[in-house]
Amino acid sequence: MMLEKLKEIDAALLLFINGHNSVIADFIFFWISNKWVWIPFYIWLAWIVIRFDKSHVLLILLFIAAAITISDQLASSVIKQQVMRLRPTHDPLLSDKIHIINNYKGGMYGFVSSHAANVFALAAFISRLKIPVNFPLMKILWTWAVVVSFSRIYLGVHFPGDIIGGAVVGILSGLLAAGIYTLSVRKFSETNKTAG
Repeated sequence: MMLEKLKEIDAALLLFINGHNSVIADFIFFWISNKWVWIPFYIWLAWIVIRFDKSHVLLILLFIAAAITISDQLASSVIKQQVMRLRPTHDPLLSDKIHIINNYKGGMYGFVSSHAANVFALAAFISRLKIPVNFPLMKILWTWAVVVSFSRIYLGVHFPGDIIGGAVVGILSGLLAAGIYTLSVRKFSETNKTAG
């Protein structure tokens, strides 16, 4: 009973967000949702990481890749295939009510959102690095993750619950990778001190 009520709320929120559309918002959120649009942003983040710690930059980039791979595989290959919750655009009860943009419907299943998982994994990992910069990097990162995730609801390809689930998977993946990275660096430093 409780699960059904949550599904009703989820669907109502989706329809509310997706239903408040406009030509300009369609254009903006369609491109925000495109991962290739963010390549300059990723290059900028890589540049910040390089400036922050040149000695461990390859290790940091490796662990970022690991965090995103873990979150992506958990979302796409494990959870989606086990839960098999239809995306709103493929749900026969909702598909005719969804405002679809550029005929984009996404894959069959939506829980959890891989987009949300991946962006939150990156945000969580970099947040744990505690990079000292003179601008609000953490606010930029978390705002970016929220906006990208919101775009998926606006496009009608995810329920809000899919996004929340994806965010949880992403944050846990990012924190796991960050914890292993920190232990690796500490172990490496201790080994070097001992050897020296």
